[in-house]
Amino acid sequence: MLIVDSHLDLAYNAIEFNRDLRQPVPNIRAQEAGMPGKGRGANTVSLAALREGNIGLCFATTHCRVESLQGKFPGVRTQDIAYAKAQGEVSYYEALQQQGLLRRIDNAAALDAHLRDWNERPQDTPLGYVLSMEGADPVLAPEQLSQWWDQGLRTLSLVHYGVSTYAHGTQAPGGLLPAATPLLHEMERLGIILDASHMADGSFWEALDIYHGPLIATHNCCRALVPHDRQFTDEQISAIAERDGVIGVAFDAWMLSPGWDKANPDNSQTTLSTVVDHMDHICQLTGTAGHAAIGTDLDGGYGREQSPGDLDTIADLQKIPALLDARGYSSSDIEAMMHGNWIRLLQRVWSS
Repeated sequence: MLIVDSHLDLAYNAIEFNRDLRQPVPNIRAQEAGMPGKGRGANTVSLAALREGNIGLCFATTHCRVESLQGKFPGVRTQDIAYAKAQGEVSYYEALQQQGLLRRIDNAAALDAHLRDWNERPQDTPLGYVLSMEGADPVLAPEQLSQWWDQGLRTLSLVHYGVSTYAHGTQAPGGLLPAATPLLHEMERLGIILDASHMADGSFWEALDIYHGPLIATHNCCRALVPHDRQFTDEQISAIAERDGVIGVAFDAWMLSPGWDKANPDNSQTTLSTVVDHMDHICQLTGTAGHAAIGTDLDGGYGREQSPGDLDTIADLQKIPALLDARGYSSSDIEAMMHGNWIRLLQRVWSS
């Protein structure tokens, strides 16, 4: 089954971890064997693994934040450095495009053509990606957003952990900063999708009052199952659904299971079925399978040690349809959550 994954830090992994994603996962692990650092020798993502898992389309990020809260949340010192690093990540994707390995998808015609090609000859079709940005610090000013649009940026979140130029985020309670209002207006004018992931509760509700364009969350889970401000409350999930948005459920183990201990990781009780718990919660809350989807964030600064225990590589996403079937979901609902919801949303946004 075709899968769309709405959050992968491919360029971050290549540049910050010095990983050649053209290599198979076992080769990358062997190259990192014995290296210190979280996730080293335990990655789950490569281009070959994406293809093996029939993940024909993903949202691929640029990601660089400015440090905040007196260094509690490390990052670069200035926005211009964040801009330069994010531009480097865009260049990485462009380099893979030139090699025929990736294909950027940024309009309805390109999406339709890619889906047709992938269905007819998947082995000869480049992996598709939608360019997204996690945390808006690389956007130097609202008027610069048109440059990013021309480079293919189609989804944007305002903040990561801490406080960005534009908003309070995870573990930093608060609302929007003054620069957020003109940025949100410019996003709406251009048609850039707002990714609500990582926004503090105050920022979330203030953003929804200002921004009336398409709304999604590329990688989030449910606070009703795991109490933490990184997760969405039921009210936030409902608000996204009311705008016909989609929520990609993340695979980071601490977001999936309450009481997860990052210092002593044990994912034996956190599995792909736990992921389905969060997908199911969204479906039961909203009364439809039309708003839950996949947004793994695999290799998002961690590896297998902090991923579902029964997942070896990202190709194991193909185990999820059977888990959904076992819970009574219809084939059409399963297809919607595995790819259809994201495709429908992109087609709607790009055709308007």
